[in-house]
Amino acid sequence: MTLRLSPEEQSMLAGEGGPGVRKAMEIVVALGRIYGAETLVPVTSVQVAGVSYRNLGEAGLEFLHAWAAEGARARVPATLNPAGIDLDAWRSLGFSEQFARRQMAVIEAYQRLGIQTTCTCAPYLVGSVPQVGEHVAWAESSAVSYANSVLGARTNREGGPSALAAAIVGRTAAYGLHLDAHRRATLRVEVRCPVEALSDYGALGYLVGKEAQNGVPYLVGLDGSVPQAALKALGAAMAAAGAVALYHVAGVTPEADRPDLLLPDHRTLVVDDLAPAYRALNADAPAVDLVWFGCPHADLDEIRQIAQLLAGRRIRAALWITTARQTREQADAAGLLAALEDSGARVVADMCAVVAPMQELPYRVVATPS
Repeated sequence: MTLRLSPEEQSMLAGEGGPGVRKAMEIVVALGRIYGAETLVPVTSVQVAGVSYRNLGEAGLEFLHAWAAEGARARVPATLNPAGIDLDAWRSLGFSEQFARRQMAVIEAYQRLGIQTTCTCAPYLVGSVPQVGEHVAWAESSAVSYANSVLGARTNREGGPSALAAAIVGRTAAYGLHLDAHRRATLRVEVRCPVEALSDYGALGYLVGKEAQNGVPYLVGLDGSVPQAALKALGAAMAAAGAVALYHVAGVTPEADRPDLLLPDHRTLVVDDLAPAYRALNADAPAVDLVWFGCPHADLDEIRQIAQLLAGRRIRAALWITTARQTREQADAAGLLAALEDSGARVVADMCAVVAPMQELPYRVVATPS
């Protein structure tokens, strides 16, 4: 199968837009050929992973600076995944100046490349909301799942360099979930037990992800008014336990009523008990050092609910809610920040504990609904 390029794409590959653009097009074209794509497709937005210095290191930082020095700049709206620290409050959280200095250098490199330094795994909460059928190039697994499943946009799970390349040339290869044929369900999931708490959706996602692997599940039996936070948690768990980048929920997600949704050779999974997931994910511990909400990043309703649950009581273990900075500002305007901080909780922006240097802090046992 031959990959066909438009005249504009050929000129970018030939270096007419400069060495930075040529390098980006070389990456996009190479991936297209590897995956058997026939064409490239324009994208309306990009989400770039590989932001924490803990993941990138000096080699990754040098790579970003070199690409920026070659004149590479994003030509479509592009956002960043979480960093390893709160860019403002890192010191009061206990992170070292050495790590913070290196993390800031990464952020500055992305700024040079024209990427919006939103630092969130939930770009759809800060204005990047593609419409049904739009092609995007997103990298973070839970964001990819949400874009495909809840919003009905189309994206594969991009790697950090490939997402950045897509931002620079405004295109990605048309294969996988960009194509209608690959969005059909491979697994029918019959949910026959109550699914209520946020952690229940995570537990359900764990069971489905383990069974679906990199397939496309279709879930029946869930309430038709599943809240945004629950869909976020469900998709994140399936992406982590397996490699699910698209799921359908009967009566909820935009492609679930497609008449040919189920492939003829689909498998079936019956979930009548969430206890196996809780047993697999929980661990006995004498005490909890840190309670962590916001993986994926919390929305305003989640922050409000936590404030209501605390109801002014003082916390005994540390409590963090990680979120996008824009959401944190909304919580502040709504008076939620003050209420939470009066209880001793912290609403932490920009970062994710998964990619933070948590070994610098005294926490050893974490409780989370994620």
